Amino acid sequence: MAQFDTIRSAAGARAQQIDEGLRAHMNKVYATMSAGTFITFLAAWAVAGLAVTSDPANAVAELSTGKYLTSLGSAIYLSPLRWVIMFAPLAFIFGIGAAANRMSAAGVQLLFYVFATVMGLSISSIFLVFTGESIVQVFLITSIAFAGLSLVGYTTKKDLSGMGSFLIMGLIGLIVASIVNIFLASSAMAFAISVIGVLIFAGLTAYDTQRIKNDYLQMAHAGDQEWLAKSAIMGALSLYLDFINMFMMLLQLLGNRE
Repeated sequence: MAQFDTIRSAAGARAQQIDEGLRAHMNKVYATMSAGTFITFLAAWAVAGLAVTSDPANAVAELSTGKYLTSLGSAIYLSPLRWVIMFAPLAFIFGIGAAANRMSAAGVQLLFYVFATVMGLSISSIFLVFTGESIVQVFLITSIAFAGLSLVGYTTKKDLSGMGSFLIMGLIGLIVASIVNIFLASSAMAFAISVIGVLIFAGLTAYDTQRIKNDYLQMAHAGDQEWLAKSAIMGALSLYLDFINMFMMLLQLLGNRE
């Protein structure tokens, strides 16, 4: 009996240790994701937001909207560099995934923050297109929606892996449609992409949260701290992409244009 109590006590202590580790792991995921999001919006504001509120006399180029760009903004938007900035985030996503196994956790985290900066340059045009008030409002809406969806993914007992496969296929189709619409410039297609995109990234938020949780629970017993550290960063990247893309889709639907 004493031996049984000892085994049960050890099992309970191990379960508690895993639960505490999971909470710490998820806190790191959300903290890294939040830092990346902050860097993204800071970079976007530095390129376009500050230019919008700057003195026109010190600006370099005037847009048809009546807004002005700094030298950096002109280099991005008034040259072929804009195409590089537009597609650079896709290249970074594939690059981070390929480099994660070869780099240290610190290196992967640095690469994530560089990616967040590039993403900020890529989406900086929102400050030239939409009002500042609507950007803030949509950001708050996205934050509330993201928190609720991530909580659902963390707490639900339902296996979301089947839904995840369907959503990933939908995401591939969405990327293709978005690239095609760059050249078609169809407003109806853009509206449909935004609506479908919101639904896809809402589902991916719950799915990715559950996947991050399950990955930790499966690997926690191995005790590979380097792998767990990289897993937290890659998990943060997944949720970061869900948040940024859901924000951009909602901004297209709800944002007030200048």
